[in-house]
Amino acid sequence: MENYYERIKSAERIVIKVGTSTLTHKTGKLNLRRMDKLAMTLSDMKNQGKEIILVTSGAITAGVTKMGLKERPKEVRLSQAAASVGQCELMFIYDKLFAQYGHVVSQMLLTKEITEDEKFRSNIINAFETLLEYKIIPIINENDSVAIDEIVYGDNDMLSAVTASLLHADLLIILTDIDGLYDSNPQENVDARFIPVVESIDDAIEAVAGDSLSGVGTGGMITKISAAKVAVSNGINVIITNGETPEKLYDILDGKPVGTIFAAKK
Repeated sequence: MENYYERIKSAERIVIKVGTSTLTHKTGKLNLRRMDKLAMTLSDMKNQGKEIILVTSGAITAGVTKMGLKERPKEVRLSQAAASVGQCELMFIYDKLFAQYGHVVSQMLLTKEITEDEKFRSNIINAFETLLEYKIIPIINENDSVAIDEIVYGDNDMLSAVTASLLHADLLIILTDIDGLYDSNPQENVDARFIPVVESIDDAIEAVAGDSLSGVGTGGMITKISAAKVAVSNGINVIITNGETPEKLYDILDGKPVGTIFAAKK
């Protein structure tokens, strides 16, 4: 079997997506220690000469806490308000964390409508390329404050795949609350078998995916597989792995087997 992890060692432009469950405690409040480790690791990867793009979730959850709401709102207007408040909180923390490691970040809020419009898409790419040229780390989120069902991605897994495709990234890493893909739900089946490499995303692979288990995010493994399908079809290798220990990103860049790799089509 080809050593796919050796192939990704040469990745220069890397998109990292981090989910809400990775960014928060079970209380729903932001996990500042993990965010700090993530910022430090990504900053160090940047110091190695990598181009880093971060796709982050967590705005609505952060807003829920900031607004003093008891649970994630089901009403659209409240979700939009929470996203608006939470996005400020997220970027304030990210800016502070990355600054202490000597890096500048920017904010990009996108919607499906914008990324699918030819004119807007061209402007987005130009903005990203300029930011990367100036060694800035773009931090992307869906614009949940204005997005409605007709123009929404609904989860940042797909947004990360679209972003990676637009920017011709070499690698997409999706950080989540599970080690990778299993042939059944490991939280329900102790005999679940880990799948280290997926060479083709077929019906069998899609069938083993389930919904979100954390209760704080909008996606599950099925959304990650859908995102991986988009990325690999555009020649981008994808790794889905546990974000509990952000330092494991070093192992990925060292060619060590971490998470499940979805091999790009050559």
